[in-house]
Amino acid sequence: MGYWQDAWPEEVIVAARRATASDVGTLVQLYGPARDEQADLREAWPVADGLAEPVDAAFASILDDDESALFVGGIDDVVLGFIWARLEDLRPQAAGERIGVIKLVYVEEWARMVAVGEAMLDQALDWLRGLGITKFDAIVSPGHRLAKNFFESAGFKARRITMYHDDNE
Repeated sequence: MGYWQDAWPEEVIVAARRATASDVGTLVQLYGPARDEQADLREAWPVADGLAEPVDAAFASILDDDESALFVGGIDDVVLGFIWARLEDLRPQAAGERIGVIKLVYVEEWARMVAVGEAMLDQALDWLRGLGITKFDAIVSPGHRLAKNFFESAGFKARRITMYHDDNE
């Protein structure tokens, strides 16, 4: 994976930035293990909550969507994760107020404890707040304790659980 797995250098730079079209290949590579991790938790995830295939076209579409933003994060300019934030409407009684939703987040497993996710989440929330958003959701799969803990440490709390049933299972 890189020199970080063998021995951490004295100083590493953890950073996040807005993704661009030139990141699509890396995003596709990162999405494979993200999809597999989620599918291990919930078999329906790839077809119900994952990206539409082909995945490169899905990422390109997100990058072109004014209601979405993709951010990548990593160490020393090596991209190790991504986060997708999207604007969504609340119910009519919210008088036009919208909510920012973190639809997907993934960081390579070996790099999860060095603040890559935090850097990306900060960028995503800053983008949403810059649009006047004050309410936020983050989608977390049941059983994904690490993701739940990650969002709880950033001040999120559960407000719903979606139940699923498949007659073919």
